[in-house]
Amino acid sequence: MNFDAEQLRALAAVLDEGTFDGAAARLHVTPSAVSQRIKALEQRVGRVLVVRARPCRATEPGAVLARLAAQVAVLERDAGAALGGDGTAGPTRLAVAVNADSLSSWFPAALVGLPDDVLVDLRREDQDRTAELLRDGTVTAAVTADAHAVQGCRVRPLGAMRYVGLASPALRDRWFADGVTSDALDRAPAIAFNRADALQHRYAERLVGHQVAPPVHYVPSNTAFVELLRAGLGWGMASEAAAAAGLADGSLVDLAPGRHLDVPLYWQHWALRTPTLDDLTSRVLAAARPTLHV
Repeated sequence: MNFDAEQLRALAAVLDEGTFDGAAARLHVTPSAVSQRIKALEQRVGRVLVVRARPCRATEPGAVLARLAAQVAVLERDAGAALGGDGTAGPTRLAVAVNADSLSSWFPAALVGLPDDVLVDLRREDQDRTAELLRDGTVTAAVTADAHAVQGCRVRPLGAMRYVGLASPALRDRWFADGVTSDALDRAPAIAFNRADALQHRYAERLVGHQVAPPVHYVPSNTAFVELLRAGLGWGMASEAAAAAGLADGSLVDLAPGRHLDVPLYWQHWALRTPTLDDLTSRVLAAARPTLHV
């Protein structure tokens, strides 16, 4: 089945921008023109591709074609560069899923000096769920905890992010005066990034050998998370980079010195051999190397 390039661009723009008006502004056409292209593409495949909501989202067949559209855009960009193009076709957008701790530490270094005609659209998601965005075609690449390559993707190990169990001295003295016991872990309040963040439970299970069920605060901000650990709202897991300042000034203590949780991370991207994706992969590997544990 052959697909019209302008129709694929319209589909990608609608899903990226979330509205037909936003897609029209991005493509420098009218909303009516965008609507006509989407309808023509839907008629071509005989399926509904876009759920007309706010924001617009892809149906299952729409996600398949959105992935194709993004792949075509990358290939067009690299073909134009190889042929000495002047870049007038516009920038190529790469959607990348990254976990919050990587995004707040080592990952930004990978984007320094990115070519002017490459735009990144970073999607923050837990490392245990970023692979789902690859599977549904939402992103081109992802930092993920999944070592198994998503269908149609390549996977490269990045190293492990090390997490330590932290608390304020006052919270430690109140809840863990007799040590980090099973009973204390069941009663002491914990802080998690969100409901997908299982690090606290995994760490506690590793320490005492079985699952615990502490009361949990949810704080979906890296900065606020560490500040509330310092303030004694609860105990929680933070990366070495996030923990360093608090451990140095004494506002945080390591609940179980010498015990930590290493989370292996992997870089997965579409199995396209193109200069754009190869360059991004090289940048990500180089940025991860000084920070993550081998």
